[in-house]
Amino acid sequence: MVQVRRGDGHPFGALDRYVPLRAGEADLYRAIREGVPIVDAAIWKLVRLCGGVTVRSRDSRAQEGLEEFFRTVETGWGQRGVQSFLDRYLDDLFTCGRAVGEIVLDGTGSRIAALLCADPEQVEVKLGDSPLEFRLCRRGAGEERELPWQELLLFTPFQPTGDEPCGVSLLRSMPFLAGILLKIFQATGQNWERAGNLRFAVICRPGEGEEAFAQERCRVLAQEWSSAMQAGREGSVRDFVAVGDVDIRVIGADNQILDSQVPVRQILEQLVARTGIPPFMLGLSWSSTERMSAQQADLLTSEITAIRRSVEPALSRVAELWLGLHGFDRRVEIVWDEINLQDEVEEARAGLYRAQAEQLRRQNESTEEETT
Repeated sequence: MVQVRRGDGHPFGALDRYVPLRAGEADLYRAIREGVPIVDAAIWKLVRLCGGVTVRSRDSRAQEGLEEFFRTVETGWGQRGVQSFLDRYLDDLFTCGRAVGEIVLDGTGSRIAALLCADPEQVEVKLGDSPLEFRLCRRGAGEERELPWQELLLFTPFQPTGDEPCGVSLLRSMPFLAGILLKIFQATGQNWERAGNLRFAVICRPGEGEEAFAQERCRVLAQEWSSAMQAGREGSVRDFVAVGDVDIRVIGADNQILDSQVPVRQILEQLVARTGIPPFMLGLSWSSTERMSAQQADLLTSEITAIRRSVEPALSRVAELWLGLHGFDRRVEIVWDEINLQDEVEEARAGLYRAQAEQLRRQNESTEEETT
């Protein structure tokens, strides 16, 4: 019967015990972000690229007050503004596969006092009879308890599928490869620790007739060798002198350290491909050029636009509630900042080409009119 706990092979040992399609994987995904910095950097870049949001009301009288609310609403932990709420909301969305927020009203229920993010692991989703019906419940030790004011809760799934309608994490396909990558890093660290902190094997071969004094001689050699090593650790130099056939070797010096460049790059290529971020934006120089091509820019722009579409309903609900509480028309439009991924020079050149094309088109139209 096994009575001892299992030891982890590396600091992020949860990756070794990963079982696919298991509920409650937030701790695993956070371990991936902590253990693989490039994944953490990619998520933060996606959060930054998706940001930049304003709002436009159909009622011109409410526009100034609504903009002021989006800039100054309390979001907890000393933060203010819808943008700070959106940053954490997107972070939870990418990491956990779902994001949960709450609209907090004041004591009178007449205005929005705060906009807070909740831990997705504390909330369970209870599906209804139809895909349009679901309830958010607080996860506890016993049976889940439905939260009382569902209309004040915000919920967004990330890339929901048929078998996972509540969303899947951006990191869902990474645990296997991330576990291999961390094993390589752990082994590399151990190899360099061995190479930098050498271990020695001192072998003493007694000559003829010296067998009777071999044990005493080995004891003296071990004592002197230990004293010489201790002096080296203290910063002083001390020679070791021995008489007879004494051989000193570095333990493991004849073993070749495996080259990790190729497997590490192959794994990182898979991880970076899942995030949709071009490699050079994460500090990886895998090609001769470090400029984003038009095709890469279009793909990344479409990816960011899709993410923005997924969180737009939550922002619209916040704005609609504010307008409703203040007696204005609830119709509202969420306006995002333009995604700028190209160099300024390239943008200027593209603008010039568009202007030249428009000028040629007008000249052709005027020529055709004169001809007719």
